[in-house]
Amino acid sequence: MLIKQVYIENNSVKQDVRIENGQFTAIEAQIEPYENEEVIDADGKLLLPPFIDSHVHLDATLTAGDPEWNESGTLFDGIRIWSERKKTLTKQDVKERALATLKKQASHGIQFVRSHVDTTDPNFTALEALLEVRDEVKDFMTLQLVAFPQEGILSFPRGKELLEQAVKDGVDVIGGIPHFEFNRDYGVESLRYLVGLAEKYDKLVDVHCDEIDDPQSRNLEVLATLAYETGLGDRITASHTTAMGSYNDAYTYKLMRLLKLSDINMVSNPLVNIHLGGRFDTYPKRRGLTRIQDLTANGINVSFGEDDIKDPWYPMGDGNMLDPVHMGIHAEQMMGYSQIMNSYEFVTNKAAKTLHVADQYGIEVGKAANCLIFNAANFYDELNERKELLYSIHNGKIIVETKPAVTKLNL
Repeated sequence: MLIKQVYIENNSVKQDVRIENGQFTAIEAQIEPYENEEVIDADGKLLLPPFIDSHVHLDATLTAGDPEWNESGTLFDGIRIWSERKKTLTKQDVKERALATLKKQASHGIQFVRSHVDTTDPNFTALEALLEVRDEVKDFMTLQLVAFPQEGILSFPRGKELLEQAVKDGVDVIGGIPHFEFNRDYGVESLRYLVGLAEKYDKLVDVHCDEIDDPQSRNLEVLATLAYETGLGDRITASHTTAMGSYNDAYTYKLMRLLKLSDINMVSNPLVNIHLGGRFDTYPKRRGLTRIQDLTANGINVSFGEDDIKDPWYPMGDGNMLDPVHMGIHAEQMMGYSQIMNSYEFVTNKAAKTLHVADQYGIEVGKAANCLIFNAANFYDELNERKELLYSIHNGKIIVETKPAVTKLNL
């Protein structure tokens, strides 16, 4: 396959890209096609690496309103409603909803997904279902599964045993939720326990960390210290960290030094964080986000996730990573032209670092031929105008193809 005359990641110079045997084999100014080679004439279009969703919950997806709608819009009501919905889970139910969501995500150019799955269900219904889904989608999607103790590790009966069993059953990543544990001591102990499991079983870590507006919620400093002292570094990710939006500047300045030393990754979920955050404020009202711009300026890796797609925590969502990017740069006031142009990084290259797949990711000779072609010249135009995803190519195979719509104005 030969892709002709594309702008690679906003580059101002057009290039040709050749794909052979599922890999990028040449990237040059002009490449002559082989006899009978498939040629995509993409003159002046944007070529990006595939989108990555760094954080989503496929076990809960598409359950909004069942058994009730979250009318308060709070994180805690979402957990309460999900606790009830969990009781009615079946493997088929989870698989059908997860597969429908993954196919929707694929239609928007997502090829890598990290999904958290609740392990505070002693039956492991969702976990068993998603382990099967992970294998079923491998031809078009790389799916990582996080063992996520939604109701706590120490604060839920047999929480430690359940988490370790999920690791033995084959999850890729170990999670936690220290701010939801009964007390600060439990939160700290839960982090030490899950990081110990990661060392024992050679797993990645991704923790729901300080997803609350409380400025006294400071589990991030504990997790970053563990990342630094164990040497796990960028194998550890802190998701949400919305309490950072309420920290004072003096404490944050001190924390930034530790975060840089630790090499920890951060994930923000702008759509859901801004929806759930600030719910207990009148005015002034917090935005409920972590300090995306400050973290980025300090060289700390930040990527974006969708978090929830039509579930008890978020009643909307379409599986499109352009949505969290659009919301994130608005809410964080990252609207300079260069900031907008480069904002695709939050759901591509930065996210690849979060998922620890950077060695197999990117538009480079010798790497897997995974890429997207958009009907736009650059990411500014794509994000602003939502032009069509013309092609999603996975391991050299076209898995999504769109013909541009024709609009006629009778004015």
